[in-house]
Amino acid sequence: MFDAKTIDDMANRLAGVVPPSLHAVKADLEKTFHAILQSALGKLDLVTREEFEVQKLVLAKTRANLELLENRVAEMEQSFLASKHN
Repeated sequence: MFDAKTIDDMANRLAGVVPPSLHAVKADLEKTFHAILQSALGKLDLVTREEFEVQKLVLAKTRANLELLENRVAEMEQSFLASKHN
């Protein structure tokens, strides 16, 4: 889901806020942050933006079809009730 560059950028930013007294271990911390981020983000059930947009379009089409069917059922009910009263 997340490309390596994004994870690298995040790990680098985290390592960038390390206090000056710990700069000697900054490279190790950055590797650790990278591993932790990659593991944590890999466990999430995420979709890409493209997959999300496709599903959004499918949902919009499904809703439109549902509205059409609801209207058709309402018309059929009215027609049935009108024929019953005649």
